Parts: sequence; C-alpha cells; structure tokens
Amino acid sequence: MEKILIVRLSAMGDLINSLPVAAALRKAMPAAIIDWAVEERWAELLCALGTAHDSRRSPQKPLVDTIYTVNTRRWRDHPFAKRTRDDIFALRRRIREAEYSRVIDVQGAIRSAVIARFSKSARIVGFEKPREPQAKYLFSERVPATGTHIIEQNVSLTGLPVPAADLEMLPHDPAAEKWRDEVLQRRLGDRTRYAVLSPGAGWGAKEWAPERYGEVAGMLAKDGIVSLVNCGPKEVDLAKTVEAASGGSAQPISCTISQLVALLRKASLFVGGDTGPMHLANLIQVPLVAVFGPTNPARNGPFYPPFEVVRHESSATDYSHKSTEHEGLANTTAAEVYEAARRILKA
Repeated sequence: MEKILIVRLSAMGDLINSLPVAAALRKAMPAAIIDWAVEERWAELLCALGTAHDSRRSPQKPLVDTIYTVNTRRWRDHPFAKRTRDDIFALRRRIREAEYSRVIDVQGAIRSAVIARFSKSARIVGFEKPREPQAKYLFSERVPATGTHIIEQNVSLTGLPVPAADLEMLPHDPAAEKWRDEVLQRRLGDRTRYAVLSPGAGWGAKEWAPERYGEVAGMLAKDGIVSLVNCGPKEVDLAKTVEAASGGSAQPISCTISQLVALLRKASLFVGGDTGPMHLANLIQVPLVAVFGPTNPARNGPFYPPFEVVRHESSATDYSHKSTEHEGLANTTAAEVYEAARRILKA
C-alpha cells in the first residue's frame, strides 16, 4: 500500500486548486494513505473544525488521512524561539516516522520543499520549473507541468488524469451547515434562491468595482434572487458599497471558510473575480460567473462546469499585482455580467 504526502501550504485559491491532486490519487488508489501538510489557517479546507486531523476519513474529512499543520509565518517572525524549534523538530520527526513512499510538493517553494525533504523519502516529486527555482534542487523527480489550467498542471505531478468533480473534495461541517440554515431562514424567509457575490480580491487590479456588483444585485433582485455579499474582515467597507449601490437588495455576510462552503452548497449562483471563494464555488459546482481582468482565465479561471467567464476584449494579462484599476475590468458593465448570469441560470 502506497503512502503519499502532499505538501501545499497556502494560499486559499492555490490550495483549492490542489485538492484535485488528492482526488486523482484517491480515485486511482482508494486504499492508499494520503496525507497533507498545510498552514494552520487553511486546514478548514481539508478538515471540519473540531474533527481530529488524524481521524478516519469521513464527510468531515473526505480526502486525506492525516493532516500536518504548520505556521511558517510565526516561524519566520520568531526563528530562534524555543517554540519554533520544538514545532519544526516535532514536524520533522512525525513526517520522517511515517515512512512515505512518495512526497508531492505542489507549492514549489523553498519552505514546502524543505518540509518534503523532512520525509527522507526516495521519491520527492516537484515541478521542473517550480515557483521558486531553487526548490527544484530538493526534488528527486522533476516533472514538467502539462496542461493549460493550473488544476491540470497540478494534477500532472501525479501522472494521472484530472478527476471529475463527482468525488467530494471539501469537508461537511455540521455546525457550519446549522449556521447556514438559520441565517438563510432569517435573511431569506420563504425565498429559496440566492446568489453569493464576492467583490474582494487578492490585489486591487483584480477587483471589479463594488458599485457594479451592486448593480448586478439590483438586477438579480428583480428576478427574485437575493444577493449575499461575502466579505472578509478587511472587506466590510467593500460590502457596504455593494449594498448601497444595490439599493439595499444586497446583504453583506461575514463568515468563516467552513460557513462559506456551507453557504455555497445551497446557492443558486456565484459572481466574483479571480479569488479563493470563486475557486471554492467552482469546486462545489455552483453555477458561476467569473469576472476577469488582468489574470488569464484559461489558466486561473473556473475549471469545472457550469460557469461563464466575462472578460472584456481590452483586458491585458498582467500578474504584477498592481493596485490600480485594470482597464478591462473598468470596461466591463454590470449588464454584461447580469446577462451571463441569466444564461447560466437558464442552462
């Protein structure tokens, strides 16, 4: 029986796009032990809160067996602290004692490759051209990335076909689902259809104007669809702008990752840009409209249908993390996005 460790520490969208790696391995080798090393803050994407990280697979932990959590930010901030040394030594011991037959570093960074090397496995697999070039010297097997989409490229590390989304990849959190049902009853009443709008993004140039999200929410309201505006801790003002532009028809909602997963599972529609929540909605196969500007949707867009991508012809691909408004997004109208939403809802 093969024992495999996947190393993908962060971030949200990248981690979501790496889950098909575990799904491909699980489909090909149902009895294999598949473990994962991840940053503490993203462990909810693999395991419901309150579920032991080494418990048996279940709806609360569907894909992997044992989860190792790390906090590399704290390690960097306090490199000489006793706690840092203890954490690293304990992680190295646990990974080494597991005796993995294969370790797959999906991240391609120095820190992820070092954690992969903790295993002493004879097979440490990584990209031929990783994100941090020096990381390749820590791999025993260097694989050329094949495919256009990042999911295809990630799964190419396994040598297996990209799995369909029919295998449950995300945890079910009973507490989060109870929260969702209570919130929906309070917010929607007898109405059953709602959209999740996610106006935030990792950097400014990827953000479509919140006022236009508000316009879309107002249009959807006329079709009987309530818009819930997903907002993180630093996105409250963004959500309030959407609400104001919608004439009050959009409702801001702040939630944890597990609660967002639960909310998306019953949503009729998702509208957002190149963000973690968009990739989350796509993995759940919520009908979605992705509003793209500087990043290339062929590589970073939704992968699993049903979806529509709206990207203005004036959009130029640019991964330089600019904070200024992107020309293509500035030229994308609310009417275009609403019409895409209507088409996908009819389909």
